[in-house]
Amino acid sequence: MAREFQRGHKAKLSDLTPGTDLYVGVQIAAPGLTFDISCFGLDANEQLSDDRYFIFFNQPKSPEESIQLLGAQSGDTESFRVTLDRIPAAIQKLSFTATIDGPGQMSQVGPGYIRIVAGGEEVVRYAFTGSEFTTERAVMLGDFYLKDVWRFAAVGQGFDGGLEALLKNFGGEVAEEEEAPAAPQAAPGFAPPTQATAPPAFAAPPAPQAPQPAPSFGAPPAPAPAPQQQMHAAPTIAAPLTPQAPPAPAPYGQPGHQPPQPPQPQFGQVPGQIPGQHPGQPAPPAPTPPYGQPAPAPYGQPAPFGQQPPGAPQGVPQGLPAAGAGLRAALQLYKETATGQRWTPQNQQLMRVDLTMGGAGVLARQGSMVMYQGKVDFGYKGAGFVGRVVGNATGQEMQLMRCTGRGQVFLAEEGSYLHPIELQGDAICVSAESVLAFDESLQYEVRRVEGHGIPGGALFAMQFQGTGTVVIKTHGTPVVLPVTPTTFADCNAVVAWSAASQVIVSSQVRLRRNAYPGHSGETVNLQFRGAPGNFIVVQPYEV
Repeated sequence: MAREFQRGHKAKLSDLTPGTDLYVGVQIAAPGLTFDISCFGLDANEQLSDDRYFIFFNQPKSPEESIQLLGAQSGDTESFRVTLDRIPAAIQKLSFTATIDGPGQMSQVGPGYIRIVAGGEEVVRYAFTGSEFTTERAVMLGDFYLKDVWRFAAVGQGFDGGLEALLKNFGGEVAEEEEAPAAPQAAPGFAPPTQATAPPAFAAPPAPQAPQPAPSFGAPPAPAPAPQQQMHAAPTIAAPLTPQAPPAPAPYGQPGHQPPQPPQPQFGQVPGQIPGQHPGQPAPPAPTPPYGQPAPAPYGQPAPFGQQPPGAPQGVPQGLPAAGAGLRAALQLYKETATGQRWTPQNQQLMRVDLTMGGAGVLARQGSMVMYQGKVDFGYKGAGFVGRVVGNATGQEMQLMRCTGRGQVFLAEEGSYLHPIELQGDAICVSAESVLAFDESLQYEVRRVEGHGIPGGALFAMQFQGTGTVVIKTHGTPVVLPVTPTTFADCNAVVAWSAASQVIVSSQVRLRRNAYPGHSGETVNLQFRGAPGNFIVVQPYEV
C-alpha cells in the first residue's frame, strides 16, 4: 500500500522499497496551460555542474541512462525511469520540477501528485493542489537526495519565473541561440509486468530467510486517483502599522505643550539608525559640542534621566527645562503620550490601549497590566481550545484576561520590546510565546509546525486575521527579512511570519564551503518559502 506524504516529509528509499530501478510519475494539469516537467541532477553544492544531467524534453536521458524521460503514460502527465545504482557519485541530488510553458500561475492547477513506483506497485505518493501556491510559475515537486543512503523528500516549493529562471537558480546557463538538436533516441521499451508474474508486494524480508531480490522496474498497472488535499487558503500578508505625524507642539510653557520626544525606531529598524539610512551605511559623525557642554545623546536614544534633552535652549542647567526648576519639570520628558489612537506606544517597552475607542474589548496576557485609568473591568478569559493546545505543547498555558470598560490600560512584560501591528483584513502568524495582547475583534487560531528536535515536539503559532491590532513582544530589536528559497531561521528565535509563507522543519544546518570539524550547534531550524512579499521576523535572542 502506498504511503501518503505531506509537504516536507522525508524518508529513506530503503524504508519504502528494496528496489533501485524506480518509476517516477508526475500528474499536473490546468485548463489552458501546458507544463514542462524536468529533472535536475545536482552536485554536492546543489548546482547543475554537468549540463548532461538536466533531463527535459530536449535531452531525454543522462549519458549512462541512469535517468530517462519516458513521456506520458499510466495516467501520468510525465514519467521518468531512475536507476539509483547507476547514478554517478558526483550526482548527489535529483530534483523533479514542473514549470508553466507560457503565461499562467501555479495557483490555477488542479489536484496533482508525484509518485514512486517499484516493480509495478506504487510505494509513495505526494499530492498537492493549486491552493498551496499563488503567483509562482514553477514548482519543485520532490527530491531524491544522497545522505549516507538515497532518500526521498516531498518538497512542494513554489518558484517565481519559468524554466530558464529555475535553470539559472541551479547554476545552469541558458544559451543565446540553441543549436539544432540531434534526433532523440527512442526510449527503451516499457511495459507492465506480464500476467504470469504478479508485481512483488513491498515487505521487509524476514530475518531467518535470505533477502528477497529487489523488484524489477515496471510501470504502474493503472492510474490511481490523486487524493484531494484540503489546504489552508493563504491570506495576504500583514502590513506594519503606519505611524501618523504628531500634531504641531504648543509654545513652550503654554498648556498642552509636550517636550520633544526622541524618535522611536520603527518595527525592524535598528535603534540609533537614521531614517532612510541604509543598514550597511555608516552613520555620519556626531557634531562636536562646544567646549564645556555635554555631548548629546545618540540619535534615537532618550537623554539620561534628569539631563537636558537634545534641542533644548542653551544656558539652562541640565535637567531643568526653560519653564523652571523642580521635580515636575524634570519629569516632563517622561509624561504620558496621548495620540488619539486606540493603541499608543509610550516607549519601546510600554503600550497604552484606550478602551473608549473601538468598542470591542482587549485580550492580554494575565499579569501584563502595569497601570490603568478610568473604570476598567478585568475578567478571566478561559483558555479554551487555543490555550489548551498551546499549553500542552509548550508546558506553559497561555492565560488571558479580558479588559473592558472606559479607560486606559498600560501593558508591559519583563521589559520586552513591544510592537503593535495593525491588520486590515490580512493575516499574520505569531509565535505563541511572543503574543502580548490583541483586539478581541480579531479572529485567531492555532497553527502547528511539527518536527523532531523542536522543544515539545512542535512549534505552535497563533494566526491572527481580520481588522484590529495585535501587539507582539521581542527580546531586543527584531529584524524583518524577506522570504527567499534559501531562508532558514532558528525555531527559538522566530517571532512572526506572513501567513502565506510555507514553513518546513530542517533537521540540521548544513555547512558547505566553510565547513569545519565538529558540530555546528544548530540542530533544528525552520525553512521558510513563499512568493515575493512574504517575510519573517526574528529577534536577537533564543527563548
